[in-house]
Amino acid sequence: MLNKVKEIYQEIEQWEIQSKDNLEQFRLRYVGRKGIIAELFEQLKQVPQEDRRAVGQELNTLKDFALQRFKESSTSLENARHEEIEVPVDLTLPVVPNLYGTQHPLTIVRQQIIDIFGRIGFSVADGPEIESDWYNFGALNFPDNHPARDMQDTFFVEKKSEGAPADLLLRTHTSNVQIRLMEHQRQNTAFRPIRAIMPGRVYRNEAISARAHCMFHQVEGLYVDRNVGFKDLKDTLYHFVKEMFAKDVKIRFRPSYFPFTEPSAEIDISCQICHGKGCNICKYSGWVEIAGSGMVDPNVLSNCGIDPEEFTGYAFGMGVERITQLRYGVNDLRLYTENDIRFLRQFQGA
Repeated sequence: MLNKVKEIYQEIEQWEIQSKDNLEQFRLRYVGRKGIIAELFEQLKQVPQEDRRAVGQELNTLKDFALQRFKESSTSLENARHEEIEVPVDLTLPVVPNLYGTQHPLTIVRQQIIDIFGRIGFSVADGPEIESDWYNFGALNFPDNHPARDMQDTFFVEKKSEGAPADLLLRTHTSNVQIRLMEHQRQNTAFRPIRAIMPGRVYRNEAISARAHCMFHQVEGLYVDRNVGFKDLKDTLYHFVKEMFAKDVKIRFRPSYFPFTEPSAEIDISCQICHGKGCNICKYSGWVEIAGSGMVDPNVLSNCGIDPEEFTGYAFGMGVERITQLRYGVNDLRLYTENDIRFLRQFQGA
């Protein structure tokens, strides 16, 4: 057995490994599970007991030597391959230009909105996208039979029991964060003014088209304190529009209705696509709606544990997609989610 080990040791030393084929043949013959060394270990049990330990040590040494030779040869072949394909550097060639990535247009505009409101004291708040019926509808003064609760408008995700109304849903607006902020005041011994915006994704069961999508982004705002009036709301939104768009943009407030605000108003601005001349974006009226707003309904304040006799507040909400559309002239909402590289590259450096 020891003579056989010495013969194999010499074979391994003399084996020429100059290619991957040679290396693979070496592996199969000596290192593989069915190789010569593995067979010798199987035959070890036939060696007399008094010689078995010495023979076993020689076999282990032989195995380690074969593995070492295999690893060194494998590394040498790999290094030789890299040296063969290495291309010399031509210092006369022009420098390869750096290819910069870009942010998504919705991300750009969302950050611009946050910056504008941040400069006048608004913090940023966030909340869950999967919400309960209470925070999405009930606390916001939605009647039980309001159309927004219907399956045609809302994605419900869970029911308490068979036949019962769904309790969990994908939020249809970021107003749920407003409710959570106002409820948090219950934990404070002294009331602290609430002034925050709530950017985030919302979901509505709508057909996807150039003007609508089942998933979009909103930024809502809330300000609650003593002696907050409608003029404060108007001044805030006037400031936002002038900062986001041109200084000469026209603004108008139209009376409207929302369950959670009273009085309520929708905010229109002169169309930034046609500059008031009329186009398909503004439906040839020269005006485009950008937000809804109003004074927080006393019932909503009461639902959140805030005394409506002592405190008042205003709220507003706008779609980030609509603001982006007007700022950059995007005529199809589907472009935001199609990941068309030709569309996204237009916002490099924005």
